Amino acid sequence: MIGLIKNEWLKLVKQRGTRVMIALLVLITCLFAGLMKYEESHQADSPTPGWQEKLQAENAAYKKELTEEQNLTEVRKDYLEGQININEYRLQHNLPVDTDMDMQSFVEGSSDLLSFAGLFVLIAAAGIVANEHTWGTIKLLLTRPVSRVKILFSKYAAVILFGLFLLAVAFTLSSLLGLVLFGASGSSIHLAYENGQVVEQSMIFHLLKVYVFKFVDVLMFATLAFMVSAVFRSSSLAIGLSSFLLFIGPTVTMLLSMRYEWTKYLLFANTDLLQFEEGRTLVSGMTMEFSLVVLAVYYAVFQILAFIVFSKRDVAA
Repeated sequence: MIGLIKNEWLKLVKQRGTRVMIALLVLITCLFAGLMKYEESHQADSPTPGWQEKLQAENAAYKKELTEEQNLTEVRKDYLEGQININEYRLQHNLPVDTDMDMQSFVEGSSDLLSFAGLFVLIAAAGIVANEHTWGTIKLLLTRPVSRVKILFSKYAAVILFGLFLLAVAFTLSSLLGLVLFGASGSSIHLAYENGQVVEQSMIFHLLKVYVFKFVDVLMFATLAFMVSAVFRSSSLAIGLSSFLLFIGPTVTMLLSMRYEWTKYLLFANTDLLQFEEGRTLVSGMTMEFSLVVLAVYYAVFQILAFIVFSKRDVAA
């Protein structure tokens, strides 16, 4: 099995398109770093209010929302209470809020660029099975004394490894660029609100959690594209359909969530796990555990469809 995965990985990374996607991710990250540095240089002389006054104003706004807003979700209430307690903790322990750009804040901001990594992984997943049919190499591949399940699993594993590789590239490159351009003068502690109390966490742990949560989105769309590729044997259809859902699905889901509670069962309402960290769930009643269960169901359906169809299809036709 390890040999099969290694073979699929080598086939994937040797493709010119794969190298282009890696280069594009590096270029986009560098351009983003340059833009942030340019904006910082033009804001350096702008006066900023004291951090204590800023936190006190935030707490006043949060408390007003808690008392006056009648339709707050439990997640939103927990978020507001957490932010109030975190701000009070900062004031009591004299822990200023970092307002200047530093390595940590740049790395966290760069996590938004993982949407490009998601698109690249989607393209790889869409083609890794379908291209075998297009190139006519699927018959030769299946003549090997290996089960179809193992062959398909090795291809999927290669796609996931590619996604993890892009994740590592994005995190490492943004860390290096942030260190060089902005320095590491920021706080090494991240404050979180857990079980009714404020806890201090490592900033590295927090950043890794942000990237892992965003990778879940990448994983689900890659699995969807992989399923379409295996079922329909068309990389164009897999790329087109998955890309369409990637860009249109969240917007449509958000619009539907304003009127229908059943929206919480849709895939796109659950892929963004950071919504629970930021207190902005689409539908009332959603929790982290609920979304993980929904994602697990979709993931299982995608995989079952892909493996059943690939195992049963007559490729000689």
